[in-house]
Amino acid sequence: MSSSLFTENQRLTLVANGLRSNWDDHFDPTPVVKLFTPDANCTWLLSELDPTDQDRAFGLCDLGLGCPELGYVSLIELARIRGPFGLPVEQDRRFRANKPLSAYAAEAQTTSRVQA
Repeated sequence: MSSSLFTENQRLTLVANGLRSNWDDHFDPTPVVKLFTPDANCTWLLSELDPTDQDRAFGLCDLGLGCPELGYVSLIELARIRGPFGLPVEQDRRFRANKPLSAYAAEAQTTSRVQA
């Protein structure tokens, strides 16, 4: 299911980040992938996949309601989401992270939205 949301290389990086997070409490990776709804205001900056459950991703989640937060999301559920015009979640292929996930989260708390 995740293959439609990101590449195999991105998946490998997400899993590696998930593995490192298990033993390094200070690990603050940059987001690997940015997902969004083209016909709604939802954005996900994903930095990790749970190595034991690769349906479970961690990142900064913004459902367009003014309260973005760090947390886990199901890739199966993301793949099922459709916006008001029926468009699925897409990857922003131009996105290149330039700071750690914590910096995106701090900025999102100030502006009430993900800016990436």
